[in-house]
Amino acid sequence: MSVTRDALAAWFGQTLEAGRFVDYCPNGLQVAGRGEIAHLVSGVTASAALIERAVQAGADALVVHHGYFWRGEDPCLVGVKAARVGALMRADVSLYAYHLPLDAHPELGNNARLGAVLGLPVHGRGGDRELLFWGDLDTPVSARDLGARVSDALGREPLLVGGSGAVTRVAWCTGAAQDAIEEAAALGAQAFISGEISERTTHLARELGILYVAAGHHATERYGVQALAEAAAARFGLRHTFIDDPNPV
Repeated sequence: MSVTRDALAAWFGQTLEAGRFVDYCPNGLQVAGRGEIAHLVSGVTASAALIERAVQAGADALVVHHGYFWRGEDPCLVGVKAARVGALMRADVSLYAYHLPLDAHPELGNNARLGAVLGLPVHGRGGDRELLFWGDLDTPVSARDLGARVSDALGREPLLVGGSGAVTRVAWCTGAAQDAIEEAAALGAQAFISGEISERTTHLARELGILYVAAGHHATERYGVQALAEAAAARFGLRHTFIDDPNPV
């Protein structure tokens, strides 16, 4: 089966309520390819490597979390951006990208899916645009045990800084949300999981008495786009393939 390019864009937008977000980039169809889509490929970032592999796999469209045309960047299609967009256009492959809407969705979003992958309950949300999820554990865990849970689930060793006491409440926000650590502490969390870490994060974690778990930007954001694409594939009878372009950050 297949779906039209524009009908898929409409379904993505409605499902994620993309119109209610003021974002750092445009959400939706960023590069228009062929009009009918039967094979949808998902990935985290629309890198040259992901595009090449998607084209080789016979994709009609690519849906990602990190697309193009970010606020403040040079809008000219030159250099790397020209090569990426050119590869999509030559192959007639559409590109859909959803940033904050994909972080926020309560079932398909990055934060919801990361919580599920880590086996964390969701008892509430907070922070800017309610992107911060939190939950209380049935049994307190040590910092070491929480780090091991993250490592086992994501397949990479996280960096742990800050608090070392028992953890009963965990907050998390995927990607580059390290500066939400104070919001996590204000929610009463003893641990906060995100992707990246900055120099300032270490000092804040120590001074707030909260454990910060830097689990990897890419590693924490692999799951939402897969869930979104799987839902679209089920809705329209599409073939779906997730392609991972590993990134150590």
